[in-house]
Amino acid sequence: MPPTKRFRVLLEKHESSEATGIKIPFDVQKVFGTRARVPVRGTINGFPFRSSIFPMGGEGCYYMAVNKQTREGAKAKGGETISVLMERDEEPRTITPPPDFAKALKANKAAQAMWEKLSYTHRKEHARAIEEAKRPETRARRIEKAVAQLAAGKKP
Repeated sequence: MPPTKRFRVLLEKHESSEATGIKIPFDVQKVFGTRARVPVRGTINGFPFRSSIFPMGGEGCYYMAVNKQTREGAKAKGGETISVLMERDEEPRTITPPPDFAKALKANKAAQAMWEKLSYTHRKEHARAIEEAKRPETRARRIEKAVAQLAAGKKP
């Protein structure tokens, strides 16, 4: 069973954007056994999240970005202190492309091959952009753009 950490921490807000994040208040290398990025899951103010903590800003300093969906679910704003329950996320992270996107990928071998090489985060970005389209024409355009990007060997 992975170690679980409970702590209260300031939800920091970036000065010139809506971006927020937290500075991890414990020794990540000691707790998780690595100095690299660590996939984590847990709750913020009782609201579940899946994310990653990553080294930033110097030796032993780690951060985790807190996205808008998580902030809203946790009823948290930048500048507030939040309650966090966190553990290493050992479940595989997979993204299944939306059916219409999957069909377009299947029809283009180069795009399909590039999709298979993408990280979880890049796959998630493509799928999110397609799923957030409000109009069918926008969705079709985004699928076409994503397939062209992937076929050219480009990441989002």
